[in-house]
Amino acid sequence: MRVFARVIDAGGFAKAANALDIAPAVATRLVAELEEHLGARLINRTTRRLALTDVGEEYLERVRNILSEVDDAETVAGIATAEARGRLSVLVPPGFAVHQLAKHLPRFRAAHPKVSLELTVTASVETPDENHDVTIIAQRAKPIEGAFIARRIATAEVVLCATPEYLDAHGRPKHPRDLVQHDTLMPLPPSEHRELSFKPAWGGGDPVVIEMKKLPSLMTTHIDTLYAAALAGLGVIGLPSFVAEDALMEQALERVLPQWHMQTITLFAAMPTRKHVPMRTRAFVDFLLATFGATDRDPWLAAAGCESC
Repeated sequence: MRVFARVIDAGGFAKAANALDIAPAVATRLVAELEEHLGARLINRTTRRLALTDVGEEYLERVRNILSEVDDAETVAGIATAEARGRLSVLVPPGFAVHQLAKHLPRFRAAHPKVSLELTVTASVETPDENHDVTIIAQRAKPIEGAFIARRIATAEVVLCATPEYLDAHGRPKHPRDLVQHDTLMPLPPSEHRELSFKPAWGGGDPVVIEMKKLPSLMTTHIDTLYAAALAGLGVIGLPSFVAEDALMEQALERVLPQWHMQTITLFAAMPTRKHVPMRTRAFVDFLLATFGATDRDPWLAAAGCESC
């Protein structure tokens, strides 16, 4: 049954055999024996293509359900005693991968040495990816959609910051309106009406919207280039706290306008919907929850000692 399903998925016996690590002749023989056992042809074969028969289409649908149940049964049988092992694929935004995930991975490796981690780092991760075991999503305002299981791993703020040297030379903003006089670094291309929104961090009070008419000193979609430029003293930047944490702790960057709130980012670990999650996936998600707290409080601003006031 597995060989038959893989032949259809792969579009040929040779590709299916390669995926299953068996000889093509073995794959051909197993499907022929299955047809003989059933007394029905499942696949019409030509020199160029394979096509399911009507019986084959109906049989394949039932086979997929059977194989899924077999996999679930094997997972249930081994879930209590199995150790985390095998390849784990994770899709993750670059800022979180570079500034947070990488430095904590040695602890995960020490706890689960038989798990091989494969990271795909891409600029924008807004929805779960079925091709990965875990997708780490940085949700801003737009809700995430789709059929998946999601666990909140942390809450972060977007914070304004600049080097102490820059602020000594150009002054420390007291109100969001003061930003219009400063050099800024922007993560998005400019538009005719570039606006920044703030609200008092202590709650209550009216929000403030500032139109930034002065052109930024630097614009790029690459967050670590913005981060490096901010460290070099190029201007004021809004960074997720999980990116700015180390620089804030080392006082290489100083938080600007801590009494004003810009934006909240909620980080989720999302997994494809399954009856039983593999042990390696479960172990990795549990590790993320334990490492980053899974609460409403921003762990990175708390560690840096510069929470909103």
